[in-house]
Amino acid sequence: MKPSCVELCAGCGGLALGLENSGFKTELVMDFDKSACETLRKNRPEWNVVHGDITKVTDWRSLLKDKTAEIDLLSAGIPCQAFSFAGKRLGTEDPRGQLYYSFRNAVNQFQPKVVLIENVKGLVSINNGQTLKDFTEDLSSLGYTVTFKVLKATDFEVPQKRERVIIVGTKGGCVFEFPKAIDADVSLNTVLREPITVPDVGVTYNEKKRRVMDLVPEGGCWVNLPEDVAKEYMGNSFYSGGGKRGIAKRLSRTEPSLTILTSPAQKQTERCHPTETRPLTVRESARIQTFPDDWVFCGGVGAQYKQIGNAVPVKLAEHVGHSIMNTIANFANTTH
Repeated sequence: MKPSCVELCAGCGGLALGLENSGFKTELVMDFDKSACETLRKNRPEWNVVHGDITKVTDWRSLLKDKTAEIDLLSAGIPCQAFSFAGKRLGTEDPRGQLYYSFRNAVNQFQPKVVLIENVKGLVSINNGQTLKDFTEDLSSLGYTVTFKVLKATDFEVPQKRERVIIVGTKGGCVFEFPKAIDADVSLNTVLREPITVPDVGVTYNEKKRRVMDLVPEGGCWVNLPEDVAKEYMGNSFYSGGGKRGIAKRLSRTEPSLTILTSPAQKQTERCHPTETRPLTVRESARIQTFPDDWVFCGGVGAQYKQIGNAVPVKLAEHVGHSIMNTIANFANTTH
């Protein structure tokens, strides 16, 4: 029998799909975003997908099809602000606190063998690390041994310079070991060299911006523009400090992509195609997040970009999932 998992704040399924690929059976996925839930239902009609607000749930088991199912893994992609309330008194009126305590209640009710949280790298340094410390201590108070690590997506077959903090809590004294880095080609060319044969959509540049981006070479950015063009295009940003290398950025086929974001054409965080003067399409962005081409995204074009930009890279999730599977196997061995 496959180990079971429940996921909160599941988005469009990057983490859930990666966990499925590593051997988990999905008992429940939940998200507040309607388009993301439509995406989950479209691709996995057999999954138990719940569209709703986790802060409104009091009886978590009532959402399961099998109310008595044993849950091996509870995973979540809760926004980092929610963890600022870890360790504080229950009953906070702030909605971010309610989000955290709803997650905590789910842990209490499901009593999973393993808890998995993925979040932005910045969670490690928020409030000089105190926020993460409070959260791990609070999870420890529920009987979990907690460890965390910032993982680079490029170490796990993902052609993207993306970093996420992975937090894992285990019961029964089992020791979780993070997956080891994989030596693989993670250049952007690995996902762009094969033609896209499924329906695809994307946004375009207006004529003024296209003329500017035409001047940027592959792998270049605003520093490659003529000074007068750069000044006009960047405005006050031209005179501000910092490298600003995300402005007018054209990606390179020989390097991993920069982090895929919720919009591919924002001025400060440009993601221009390496050889064509246009933003990355939805399917190109999805490939960089290691979604398969047959994973369909629902909603408007903006909603699709947003879902992909917020997702956990599937391959990263898969490698973490394999490590959790080993932990659960060890749990079974130590309890028999």
